[in-house]
Amino acid sequence: MAHIYGFIGLGLIGGSIAKSLRRAEPDCIIKAYSRTRSKVEQARSEGVVSIVLDDAEKSLSACDIIFLCTPVEYNETYLEKIRPFLKTGAIVTDVGSTKSSIHELVRKLGMEDVFIGGHPMAGSEKTGYENSDVLLLENAYYMLTETSSSSAEKMSRMKELVLSMKAIPFVIDCRKHDEVVATISHLPHLLASSLVNLVKDSDGPDGVMKRVAAGGFKDITRIAGSSPVMWEQICETNREAILPVLDRYISSLAEIRDRLNARDGSYIHDLFERSGRYRNSISDENNGLLNAQYSFSVHIADRPGSISILSAILSACGINIKNIGINHSREENEGALRITFYDSESCDLAEKQLKEYHYRITR
Repeated sequence: MAHIYGFIGLGLIGGSIAKSLRRAEPDCIIKAYSRTRSKVEQARSEGVVSIVLDDAEKSLSACDIIFLCTPVEYNETYLEKIRPFLKTGAIVTDVGSTKSSIHELVRKLGMEDVFIGGHPMAGSEKTGYENSDVLLLENAYYMLTETSSSSAEKMSRMKELVLSMKAIPFVIDCRKHDEVVATISHLPHLLASSLVNLVKDSDGPDGVMKRVAAGGFKDITRIAGSSPVMWEQICETNREAILPVLDRYISSLAEIRDRLNARDGSYIHDLFERSGRYRNSISDENNGLLNAQYSFSVHIADRPGSISILSAILSACGINIKNIGINHSREENEGALRITFYDSESCDLAEKQLKEYHYRITR
């Protein structure tokens, strides 16, 4: 019997999950509701959504699993609305990047036996269903946060579902989850946005900083383009976890400032040595919260037809290029071209193929 899945909200993450479920279970029934009806209508026209819903309450009563995919504060509102209409054995989950607040509401509503929190550790600086991708969740950790009443049977069902989407289930306590994401995701987003605004405010009328801001600067500030509405809500709901780690980071910057002022070169050397050693120990095998970029730069001569030749080599191997651009600032020994691919397999194959033609690649 075909499973019935319900979605409230169908943006980047919700759309990607729906597409992954459709690929894994072609015969499943996917019902979806969104305040922006055009998005779910688009999903239906693409064969992703089976039924477009007019409301988010009674219409979901037949669903086996319901995904709450709206911003965090709205997820909590819908949770209360759908509570009276859940069928026996149904699971309600969410995709919010903070977990403690919704778990607290679940406890107050007496829904701990039906709720399992979810957070796919994948994303993009782009938003909306139109940017959803069936490949987005592949090999990404999909965090699952159980309650004190979560049954082994329901947790097993969620793990199997995550695996069917080619993601990696990772069970974690909701409070620990929020501490982790505050450190490795929420703080970096705040830092990236702050750094971009610092450059903007420091630039002169000639805009020199903006003109040469590429390479490493664009890499570390890419996430500064994320949704302001979403990040306002994330920072509000995870404030208690963000503030302590933000204080520690401010202290570390103060230490760097003091050591620079004291001309302590050995400290700076050790700073980069320790950070480099730890960063190199972080595996690239799984997508993390900051969404891996499958890209490399190519050292290529500026000659007519050089880009066409390179593109033809990759096209002959059936490799699709997501984006290609010129690196005007190459302070990190990058090549003249930066090429981005849709997945790690394409990126690795492209690198191997170009090296056979004696191109020099920089990751």
